Amino acid sequence: MTSKDRISTSGSFPATRLRRTRMQGWCRDMVAETRLHVSDLIWPVFIQEGKNTATPISSMPGVSSLTLDLLVAHALHAKQLGIPAIALFPRIDPALKSPMGDEALFPNNLVCRAIKAVKESVPGIGIIADVALDPYTSHGQDGIVEDGKVINDKTVEVLCKQALAQAKAGCDIVAPSDMMDGRVGAIRQALEKEGFHDTMILAYSAKYASSFYAPFRDAVGTADTLKGDKKNYQMNPTNSAEALREIALDIAEGADMVMVKPGLPYLDIVRMAAENFDVPVLAYQVSGEYSMIKAAAANGWIDGDAVMMESLLAFKRAGARAILTYAALEIAEKLN
Repeated sequence: MTSKDRISTSGSFPATRLRRTRMQGWCRDMVAETRLHVSDLIWPVFIQEGKNTATPISSMPGVSSLTLDLLVAHALHAKQLGIPAIALFPRIDPALKSPMGDEALFPNNLVCRAIKAVKESVPGIGIIADVALDPYTSHGQDGIVEDGKVINDKTVEVLCKQALAQAKAGCDIVAPSDMMDGRVGAIRQALEKEGFHDTMILAYSAKYASSFYAPFRDAVGTADTLKGDKKNYQMNPTNSAEALREIALDIAEGADMVMVKPGLPYLDIVRMAAENFDVPVLAYQVSGEYSMIKAAAANGWIDGDAVMMESLLAFKRAGARAILTYAALEIAEKLN
């Protein structure tokens, strides 16, 4: 029986009064179709060099970039709350940036040291590492630039080396967010060749060239260095069928999970992906989404906690298996 068939068999008023199950809180909870659990949350964390320092990100209220000692303490807190995984995003010293993003490949770079520190001190929490060059390049693009153009195949070669460095450091999930063609298959082959058969790939398969990323670029230090835009490799916001093609290709190349980013403006893509593919579909509540809620709440225009929860429930209702959100810690505390 199809969903349409089920709807067509509904009774008529007054035999059917849909308000009956809404009248009392216990009943609303009992018949709720969608539930948000702490285990649905992934916490994206910005990291930096130094000791015992948390640097607030002005465009993301309540979010700070953490040194590795504080990262370990916060990761332990996240695990205690029941959050299954964290995702690491580095703020690289500008002196270490280069046109080729070489710092991304070093086995002792900030991200690799962060992976090792968390693995050693907080066993049992998953670690996701971003595979992309934009935090490391002096031009802020996600790949190798020649004559003003991001070169796909050369970039993929570098991304494979970056993913291997992260896997060797102990990363559980490598997450290519660059949107280069063919990079998932190349990374899978590189991991297999080096014996990292169990390292998972979370592919940012439907990553749109969105205006919602601005606070994130403040956080990782690319807002002032980015030359040009990313429209020649990130997806056009007008397209939805193309997203399904991107997802299908990444799955065929070996992606264990796929990502839709941003989340809330692209719930239609989350729904289509969840309905058409058997792999887990994740959604990212990106920096702009998070900051808009926080800013409106700070001005007294909305109930920030209620709107944040409602937004995350929307991701689950659309079919997301897990959600990356900067509000993970505060939401986990409320759910607990």
